[in-house]
Amino acid sequence: MRRAKRASKNRNHVQQYLRPVVAMKTLRYREALREAMIEEMERDDSIVLMGEEVGHYQGAYKVTEGMLDKFGDTRIIDTPIAEAGFAGIGVGAAMTGLRPIIEFMTWNFAFVAFDQIVQNAAKIYQMSAGAIKVPIVFRGPNGAARQVSSQHSHACEPFYANVPGLWVCAPSTPADAKGLMKTAIRDNNPVVFLEGETLYGVKGEVPEEEVLIPFGKARIAREGSDLTIVTWGRPYYEVMQAADKLAEEGIECEVIDPRTLRPLDHESIVESVRKTNRCIVVHEHWPYAGPGAEIVDRVQREAFDDLDAPVLRVASLDLPMPYATNLENLVLPDVDRIIEAAHKVTYKA
Repeated sequence: MRRAKRASKNRNHVQQYLRPVVAMKTLRYREALREAMIEEMERDDSIVLMGEEVGHYQGAYKVTEGMLDKFGDTRIIDTPIAEAGFAGIGVGAAMTGLRPIIEFMTWNFAFVAFDQIVQNAAKIYQMSAGAIKVPIVFRGPNGAARQVSSQHSHACEPFYANVPGLWVCAPSTPADAKGLMKTAIRDNNPVVFLEGETLYGVKGEVPEEEVLIPFGKARIAREGSDLTIVTWGRPYYEVMQAADKLAEEGIECEVIDPRTLRPLDHESIVESVRKTNRCIVVHEHWPYAGPGAEIVDRVQREAFDDLDAPVLRVASLDLPMPYATNLENLVLPDVDRIIEAAHKVTYKA
Protein backbone atom coordinates (compact mmCIF):
# COMPACT_ATOMS: atom_id res chain seq x y z
CA MET A 1 0.00 0.00 0.00
CA ARG A 2 2.79 2.36 1.03
CA ARG A 3 4.75 1.38 -2.11
CA ALA A 4 1.69 2.11 -4.28
CA LYS A 5 1.28 5.57 -2.72
CA ARG A 6 4.96 6.31 -3.23
CA ALA A 7 4.73 5.21 -6.88
CA SER A 8 1.67 7.40 -7.40
CA LYS A 9 3.49 10.38 -5.84
CA ASN A 10 6.48 9.82 -8.11
CA ARG A 11 4.24 9.61 -11.18
CA ASN A 12 2.61 12.91 -10.22
CA HIS A 13 6.03 14.49 -9.67
CA VAL A 14 7.26 13.35 -13.08
CA GLN A 15 3.98 14.35 -14.74
CA GLN A 16 4.43 17.86 -13.36
CA TYR A 17 7.51 18.25 -15.53
CA LEU A 18 5.99 16.44 -18.49
CA ARG A 19 3.00 18.73 -18.77
CA PRO A 20 2.82 20.02 -22.33
CA VAL A 21 4.37 23.45 -22.56
CA VAL A 22 3.19 26.05 -25.02
CA ALA A 23 5.14 25.70 -28.26
CA MET A 24 6.58 29.01 -29.42
CA LYS A 25 7.75 30.45 -32.73
CA THR A 26 9.63 33.63 -33.54
CA LEU A 27 7.80 36.37 -35.44
CA ARG A 28 8.35 40.00 -36.16
CA TYR A 29 5.80 42.44 -34.75
CA ARG A 30 4.31 43.04 -38.25
CA GLU A 31 4.12 39.29 -38.90
CA ALA A 32 2.28 38.72 -35.62
CA LEU A 33 -0.30 41.36 -36.54
CA ARG A 34 -0.72 39.89 -40.03
CA GLU A 35 -1.08 36.37 -38.66
CA ALA A 36 -3.78 37.51 -36.23
CA MET A 37 -5.78 39.20 -39.00
CA ILE A 38 -5.43 36.25 -41.41
CA GLU A 39 -6.51 33.73 -38.78
CA GLU A 40 -9.53 35.83 -37.87
CA MET A 41 -10.50 36.47 -41.52
CA GLU A 42 -10.29 32.73 -42.23
CA ARG A 43 -12.57 32.12 -39.23
CA ASP A 44 -15.15 34.84 -39.98
CA ASP A 45 -16.24 35.94 -43.49
CA SER A 46 -17.72 39.18 -42.14
CA ILE A 47 -14.27 40.66 -41.45
CA VAL A 48 -12.96 43.11 -44.07
CA LEU A 49 -9.83 45.28 -44.14
CA MET A 50 -9.81 48.81 -45.58
CA GLY A 51 -7.20 51.54 -45.87
CA GLU A 52 -4.68 53.33 -48.05
CA GLU A 53 -2.31 50.90 -49.79
CA VAL A 54 -3.42 47.86 -47.78
CA GLY A 55 -4.01 45.80 -50.96
CA HIS A 56 -1.79 46.16 -54.02
CA TYR A 57 1.05 47.94 -52.15
CA GLN A 58 0.59 45.45 -49.24
CA GLY A 59 0.64 48.08 -46.50
CA ALA A 60 2.89 51.08 -45.83
CA TYR A 61 4.79 48.89 -43.33
CA LYS A 62 3.98 45.57 -45.09
CA VAL A 63 1.68 44.45 -42.31
CA THR A 64 -0.91 43.32 -44.92
CA GLU A 65 1.58 41.59 -47.24
CA GLY A 66 -0.05 38.77 -49.20
CA MET A 67 -3.55 39.40 -47.86
CA LEU A 68 -5.00 40.72 -51.15
CA ASP A 69 -3.97 37.54 -52.97
CA LYS A 70 -5.41 35.42 -50.18
CA PHE A 71 -8.77 37.14 -49.64
CA GLY A 72 -9.41 39.15 -52.83
CA ASP A 73 -10.42 42.76 -53.37
CA THR A 74 -13.88 42.46 -51.84
CA ARG A 75 -12.32 41.86 -48.40
CA ILE A 76 -8.97 43.70 -48.74
CA ILE A 77 -10.03 47.11 -50.01
CA ASP A 78 -7.69 49.89 -51.18
CA THR A 79 -9.12 53.33 -50.46
CA PRO A 80 -8.36 56.89 -51.58
CA ILE A 81 -6.37 59.20 -49.27
CA ALA A 82 -9.51 60.16 -47.36
CA GLU A 83 -9.32 59.02 -43.73
CA ALA A 84 -12.64 60.57 -42.71
CA GLY A 85 -14.33 58.87 -45.66
CA PHE A 86 -13.11 55.31 -45.21
CA ALA A 87 -13.34 55.50 -41.41
CA GLY A 88 -16.98 56.56 -41.84
CA ILE A 89 -17.63 53.76 -44.32
CA GLY A 90 -16.17 51.36 -41.78
CA VAL A 91 -18.46 52.64 -39.02
CA GLY A 92 -21.50 52.23 -41.29
CA ALA A 93 -20.36 48.75 -42.32
CA ALA A 94 -19.95 47.74 -38.67
CA MET A 95 -23.46 49.00 -37.88
CA THR A 96 -24.90 46.81 -40.63
CA GLY A 97 -23.25 43.48 -39.89
CA LEU A 98 -19.61 43.52 -41.03
CA ARG A 99 -16.57 43.59 -38.74
CA PRO A 100 -14.20 46.08 -40.44
CA ILE A 101 -10.52 46.62 -39.72
CA ILE A 102 -9.51 50.15 -40.70
CA GLU A 103 -5.80 50.82 -41.27
CA PHE A 104 -4.44 54.35 -40.96
CA MET A 105 -1.04 54.98 -42.54
CA THR A 106 -0.18 56.67 -39.24
CA TRP A 107 -2.34 57.65 -36.29
CA ASN A 108 -1.16 61.21 -36.88
CA PHE A 109 -3.21 61.18 -40.11
CA ALA A 110 -6.27 59.85 -38.29
CA PHE A 111 -7.05 63.26 -36.82
CA VAL A 112 -9.14 64.04 -39.89
CA ALA A 113 -11.18 60.91 -39.00
CA PHE A 114 -11.45 61.93 -35.33
CA ASP A 115 -15.12 62.85 -35.80
CA GLN A 116 -15.98 59.36 -37.10
CA ILE A 117 -14.03 57.59 -34.34
CA VAL A 118 -15.09 59.72 -31.38
CA GLN A 119 -18.44 61.21 -32.36
CA ASN A 120 -19.83 58.16 -34.12
CA ALA A 121 -18.05 54.85 -33.41
CA ALA A 122 -17.63 55.52 -29.68
CA LYS A 123 -21.15 56.84 -29.07
CA ILE A 124 -23.60 54.99 -31.29
CA TYR A 125 -24.10 52.06 -28.92
CA GLN A 126 -25.14 54.41 -26.09
CA MET A 127 -27.10 56.75 -28.36
CA SER A 128 -29.11 53.81 -29.74
CA ALA A 129 -29.81 52.50 -26.22
CA GLY A 130 -27.74 49.40 -27.01
CA ALA A 131 -29.63 48.57 -30.21
CA ILE A 132 -26.66 49.14 -32.54
CA LYS A 133 -23.20 47.67 -31.96
CA VAL A 134 -20.08 48.93 -33.73
CA PRO A 135 -17.56 46.04 -33.91
CA ILE A 136 -14.66 47.79 -35.64
CA VAL A 137 -10.89 47.98 -35.18
CA PHE A 138 -9.02 51.17 -36.07
CA ARG A 139 -5.33 50.28 -36.34
CA GLY A 140 -2.02 51.76 -37.51
CA PRO A 141 1.44 52.98 -36.47
CA ASN A 142 1.69 55.28 -33.46
CA GLY A 143 4.51 57.36 -32.02
CA ALA A 144 7.87 58.54 -33.29
CA ALA A 145 8.91 57.14 -36.68
CA ARG A 146 12.33 58.80 -36.69
CA GLN A 147 13.02 61.90 -38.77
CA VAL A 148 9.53 62.43 -40.14
CA SER A 149 8.93 65.55 -38.05
CA SER A 150 5.95 66.86 -36.14
CA GLN A 151 2.99 65.91 -38.37
CA HIS A 152 3.95 62.21 -38.47
CA SER A 153 5.60 61.44 -35.20
CA HIS A 154 3.55 61.70 -32.04
CA ALA A 155 2.07 59.20 -29.64
CA CYS A 156 -1.70 59.64 -29.83
CA GLU A 157 -3.00 57.54 -26.92
CA PRO A 158 -4.19 60.49 -24.76
CA PHE A 159 -6.71 61.55 -27.44
CA TYR A 160 -8.45 58.16 -27.48
CA ALA A 161 -7.92 56.82 -23.95
CA ASN A 162 -9.95 59.81 -22.75
CA VAL A 163 -13.07 58.71 -24.66
CA PRO A 164 -15.70 56.44 -23.06
CA GLY A 165 -16.94 53.89 -25.56
CA LEU A 166 -13.50 53.11 -27.01
CA TRP A 167 -11.06 50.39 -26.00
CA VAL A 168 -7.41 51.36 -26.48
CA CYS A 169 -4.64 48.77 -27.04
CA ALA A 170 -0.89 49.54 -27.11
CA PRO A 171 1.04 46.26 -27.49
CA SER A 172 4.81 46.24 -26.92
CA THR A 173 5.75 42.73 -28.06
CA PRO A 174 4.86 40.51 -31.04
CA ALA A 175 3.02 38.07 -28.74
CA ASP A 176 0.88 40.84 -27.28
CA ALA A 177 0.30 42.32 -30.74
CA LYS A 178 -1.15 39.04 -31.97
CA GLY A 179 -3.15 38.14 -28.87
CA LEU A 180 -4.64 41.61 -28.47
CA MET A 181 -5.45 41.94 -32.19
CA LYS A 182 -7.46 38.70 -32.15
CA THR A 183 -9.37 39.90 -29.09
CA ALA A 184 -9.94 43.32 -30.69
CA ILE A 185 -11.39 41.82 -33.88
CA ARG A 186 -13.83 39.64 -31.91
CA ASP A 187 -14.93 42.44 -29.56
CA ASN A 188 -18.29 44.06 -30.25
CA ASN A 189 -17.02 47.53 -29.30
CA PRO A 190 -14.85 49.93 -31.32
CA VAL A 191 -11.15 49.38 -30.60
CA VAL A 192 -8.28 51.82 -31.17
CA PHE A 193 -5.18 49.70 -31.81
CA LEU A 194 -1.92 51.65 -31.48
CA GLU A 195 1.05 49.86 -33.04
CA GLY A 196 4.57 51.06 -32.29
CA GLU A 197 5.83 52.67 -35.51
CA THR A 198 9.43 51.60 -34.85
CA LEU A 199 8.46 48.14 -33.56
CA TYR A 200 7.34 46.48 -36.82
CA GLY A 201 10.73 44.79 -37.30
CA VAL A 202 11.11 43.67 -33.67
CA LYS A 203 11.28 39.88 -33.24
CA GLY A 204 9.79 37.95 -30.34
CA GLU A 205 8.34 34.63 -29.32
CA VAL A 206 4.67 34.07 -30.13
CA PRO A 207 2.65 31.00 -29.03
CA GLU A 208 2.00 28.44 -31.78
CA GLU A 209 -1.47 27.83 -30.40
CA GLU A 210 -4.29 30.35 -30.44
CA VAL A 211 -4.06 32.84 -27.56
CA LEU A 212 -6.51 35.68 -27.04
CA ILE A 213 -5.25 38.25 -24.53
CA PRO A 214 -8.09 39.77 -22.50
CA PHE A 215 -8.43 43.55 -22.33
CA GLY A 216 -7.60 45.11 -18.96
CA LYS A 217 -5.03 42.50 -17.90
CA ALA A 218 -1.47 43.81 -17.43
CA ARG A 219 1.69 41.76 -17.97
CA ILE A 220 4.51 41.64 -15.43
CA ALA A 221 7.44 41.82 -17.82
CA ARG A 222 10.08 41.69 -15.09
CA GLU A 223 9.77 41.00 -11.39
CA GLY A 224 11.55 43.21 -8.86
CA SER A 225 11.42 44.44 -5.28
CA ASP A 226 12.78 48.01 -5.24
CA LEU A 227 10.86 50.00 -7.85
CA THR A 228 7.82 49.62 -10.13
CA ILE A 229 8.13 50.95 -13.69
CA VAL A 230 4.92 51.14 -15.74
CA THR A 231 5.34 51.45 -19.49
CA TRP A 232 3.89 50.39 -22.86
CA GLY A 233 4.68 50.57 -26.57
CA ARG A 234 8.13 51.58 -27.81
CA PRO A 235 9.53 52.89 -24.46
CA TYR A 236 9.11 49.36 -23.08
CA TYR A 237 12.46 48.47 -24.67
CA GLU A 238 14.29 51.45 -23.14
CA VAL A 239 12.79 50.54 -19.77
CA MET A 240 14.02 46.93 -20.01
CA GLN A 241 17.54 48.18 -20.87
CA ALA A 242 17.43 50.60 -17.94
CA ALA A 243 16.23 47.82 -15.62
CA ASP A 244 19.24 45.68 -16.59
CA LYS A 245 21.64 48.54 -15.80
CA LEU A 246 19.89 49.37 -12.52
CA ALA A 247 20.15 45.72 -11.48
CA GLU A 248 23.93 46.01 -11.76
CA GLU A 249 23.66 48.76 -9.10
CA GLY A 250 21.48 46.57 -6.89
CA ILE A 251 18.15 48.24 -7.80
CA GLU A 252 15.67 45.55 -8.86
CA CYS A 253 12.85 46.96 -11.00
CA GLU A 254 9.44 45.42 -11.49
CA VAL A 255 8.24 46.30 -15.00
CA ILE A 256 4.48 46.38 -15.60
CA ASP A 257 3.13 46.59 -19.15
CA PRO A 258 -0.62 47.38 -18.98
CA ARG A 259 -1.08 46.34 -22.66
CA THR A 260 -4.47 48.10 -22.78
CA LEU A 261 -4.85 51.71 -21.65
CA ARG A 262 -8.62 51.54 -21.61
CA PRO A 263 -9.59 49.43 -19.76
CA LEU A 264 -6.53 49.95 -17.52
CA ASP A 265 -5.45 47.23 -15.09
CA HIS A 266 -4.73 49.63 -12.24
CA GLU A 267 -5.13 46.83 -9.68
CA SER A 268 -1.94 45.09 -10.90
CA ILE A 269 -0.07 48.40 -10.90
CA VAL A 270 -1.17 49.32 -7.37
CA GLU A 271 -0.39 45.81 -6.10
CA SER A 272 3.14 46.09 -7.48
CA VAL A 273 3.66 49.54 -5.92
CA ARG A 274 2.53 48.21 -2.55
CA LYS A 275 5.38 45.70 -2.84
CA THR A 276 8.13 48.03 -4.11
CA ASN A 277 6.96 51.33 -2.51
CA ARG A 278 8.19 53.37 -5.48
CA CYS A 279 6.89 54.03 -8.98
CA ILE A 280 7.92 55.58 -12.30
CA VAL A 281 5.67 55.84 -15.36
CA VAL A 282 7.50 55.95 -18.71
CA HIS A 283 5.59 56.89 -21.86
CA GLU A 284 6.06 58.39 -25.31
CA HIS A 285 3.15 60.82 -25.30
CA TRP A 286 3.37 64.43 -24.13
CA PRO A 287 3.57 64.92 -20.36
CA TYR A 288 0.42 67.04 -19.99
CA ALA A 289 -2.54 64.84 -19.00
CA GLY A 290 -3.07 61.43 -20.67
CA PRO A 291 -2.70 57.81 -19.46
CA GLY A 292 0.58 58.58 -17.66
CA ALA A 293 -1.07 61.20 -15.48
CA GLU A 294 -4.04 58.87 -14.92
CA ILE A 295 -1.73 56.12 -13.62
CA VAL A 296 0.03 58.54 -11.26
CA ASP A 297 -3.35 59.67 -9.93
CA ARG A 298 -4.52 56.09 -9.31
CA VAL A 299 -1.27 55.09 -7.58
CA GLN A 300 -1.21 58.11 -5.30
CA ARG A 301 -4.90 57.72 -4.40
CA GLU A 302 -4.84 53.95 -3.81
CA ALA A 303 -1.31 53.33 -2.52
CA PHE A 304 -0.40 56.65 -0.89
CA ASP A 305 0.48 55.09 2.47
CA ASP A 306 2.79 52.59 0.76
CA LEU A 307 4.83 55.16 -1.16
CA ASP A 308 8.34 56.07 0.01
CA ALA A 309 8.79 58.69 -2.74
CA PRO A 310 6.64 60.76 -5.11
CA VAL A 311 5.64 58.99 -8.34
CA LEU A 312 7.65 60.34 -11.28
CA ARG A 313 6.99 60.36 -15.00
CA VAL A 314 9.48 60.14 -17.87
CA ALA A 315 7.73 61.38 -21.02
CA SER A 316 8.45 63.04 -24.35
CA LEU A 317 9.21 66.73 -23.92
CA ASP A 318 6.27 69.13 -24.25
CA LEU A 319 7.12 70.08 -27.84
CA PRO A 320 6.13 69.31 -31.44
CA MET A 321 8.57 66.65 -32.65
CA PRO A 322 11.65 68.19 -34.37
CA TYR A 323 13.10 66.74 -37.57
CA ALA A 324 16.79 66.69 -36.67
CA THR A 325 17.93 63.39 -35.15
CA ASN A 326 19.89 64.96 -32.30
CA LEU A 327 16.88 67.07 -31.26
CA GLU A 328 14.49 64.14 -31.68
CA ASN A 329 16.64 62.08 -29.34
CA LEU A 330 16.44 64.85 -26.76
CA VAL A 331 12.62 64.88 -26.95
CA LEU A 332 12.01 61.15 -26.55
CA PRO A 333 12.36 59.30 -23.23
CA ASP A 334 15.61 57.32 -23.14
CA VAL A 335 17.58 54.97 -20.90
CA ASP A 336 19.55 57.74 -19.18
CA ARG A 337 16.40 59.69 -18.22
CA ILE A 338 14.78 56.52 -16.86
CA ILE A 339 17.85 55.72 -14.75
CA GLU A 340 17.96 59.31 -13.49
CA ALA A 341 14.32 59.05 -12.38
CA ALA A 342 15.03 55.69 -10.71
CA HIS A 343 17.88 57.23 -8.76
CA LYS A 344 15.62 60.06 -7.59
CA VAL A 345 12.84 57.82 -6.25
CA THR A 346 15.34 55.47 -4.57
CA TYR A 347 17.26 58.47 -3.15
CA LYS A 348 20.48 57.37 -4.85
CA ALA A 349 20.88 60.45 -7.03
